[in-house]
Amino acid sequence: MNSNLLRGGVLLATILLFAGCGKPAAPPEPMRSVLTQIVGAAAESATATYAGEVRSRYETPLGFRIPGKVAARLVDVGTRVKAGDVLMRLDPSDTALTVAAATAKLNLAEADLERYRELRAKNFVSQAVLDAKETAYTATKAEADLAANQSAYTVLHADQNGVIAQVSAEVGQVVAAGQAVVKLARTDALEVAFAVPEARAQAVRSLKVAEVSLWAEGSRRYAAALRELSAVADPLTRTYAARVSILEPDEHVLLGMTANVTFPGETGGVGASGTASRIQVPLTAIFQQEGKPALWVVAPDQTIALRPVKVASYGEVTAVLESGVTVGERIVVAGVHKLTAGEKIKAVDQLPKAPLVP
Repeated sequence: MNSNLLRGGVLLATILLFAGCGKPAAPPEPMRSVLTQIVGAAAESATATYAGEVRSRYETPLGFRIPGKVAARLVDVGTRVKAGDVLMRLDPSDTALTVAAATAKLNLAEADLERYRELRAKNFVSQAVLDAKETAYTATKAEADLAANQSAYTVLHADQNGVIAQVSAEVGQVVAAGQAVVKLARTDALEVAFAVPEARAQAVRSLKVAEVSLWAEGSRRYAAALRELSAVADPLTRTYAARVSILEPDEHVLLGMTANVTFPGETGGVGASGTASRIQVPLTAIFQQEGKPALWVVAPDQTIALRPVKVASYGEVTAVLESGVTVGERIVVAGVHKLTAGEKIKAVDQLPKAPLVP
């Protein structure tokens, strides 16, 4: 009995000895350092700017009313023209022959009509025969007038003052009737054409006053008004075509220039008090959860949780939020795809960017 107890004690001591020789428990992993920032409201006067191009409200494609071979092109892209100036000419050989044939037929019909009038005066022919000759003369004269008109159509004139915006035919090219060969843009009604993202279309539609600045003339500002905003989005870009009219353009505003359009009244959303307010966050902070935007919000105990948000609009480097977070909350702004819900982190504040030196 005592020997059994002895053997049991030895065995227990052996087990305890081996247990004590095991590996020590692994220390807890250090908390990950994550770049964060405090959410703040943007200025109430924050504006949205859209890049566009100076265009004419009236851009008219011009073409010949008859087919033919281009014999002369008298304008280039950028040429300023006045109403009545000659832009292009067609080879007049065929129309000249048509006019000659029509004129000969008209002379014959006129002489024939005079003879039948004399015969009718002497009662040698009936009135019905004279009426037939009158009708034949009228039809022949109409053919001659048509031939003369077609001969005049070989010369293409500018129908208004403007600038040649496009030339799509060259000397020697055979063009069809109605085919556009030049595009004439008026310079007395200048606009800026730009595209509006679908997230901002409704806000822009409610605005009327805008401001235009030129990329080449950064110090100049021009008052403008929204004239047109398409009701259908472009199938490729999913943006809405828009145009603002420049109210008082000067000689510095030229067709084709790059311009920025600003709507001072456009904001990202409406706060609880009913006044316009915006919350902007970096695009790098947006995490897509099942195809919907969300942010990692840092709790006071340094744990993180994923919170869905509603984005009002996207910019080049920031997104404007409509709801989801409030001013003063801390969010993660980098490495959002490497985090897990409930993870405890070490928050590192994002340093503000230094101002650009001109």
